[in-house]
Amino acid sequence: MGFPNRLSRGVSACALGLAAVAAQAQTEGEQAPRHTDAVVDPTVARQQAREIAQGDPARWYRNDQTRQARLKTLQKEIGAALNEARNACRKQPAAERGACMKEANATWQQDMAQAKAQVEQEQ
Repeated sequence: MGFPNRLSRGVSACALGLAAVAAQAQTEGEQAPRHTDAVVDPTVARQQAREIAQGDPARWYRNDQTRQARLKTLQKEIGAALNEARNACRKQPAAERGACMKEANATWQQDMAQAKAQVEQEQ
């Protein structure tokens, strides 16, 4: 598993985490929101900007050596996607927030349940 696999896995986890927001908006006849940094906590966004300015950390290019390490990384990515989805839900009107949060949590549970199988499949 190299950098492209880790990146695509992280992007797919984020996409799954934000699917709840997009699906609800489409159901209600609205245009699906585009993924922007608007759903990222401002403190986290500032930290990300500092890290980006320093360039890619070497750890991004090192493979996780064990199955357990790959699973831990995937679970961390799924958790980050959940946090982004929750932040997006909090920006919705109060009447829609509960359903959005419920869908985001359901997506998280589904992703976590499939994480081990996904790591096994990469072997």
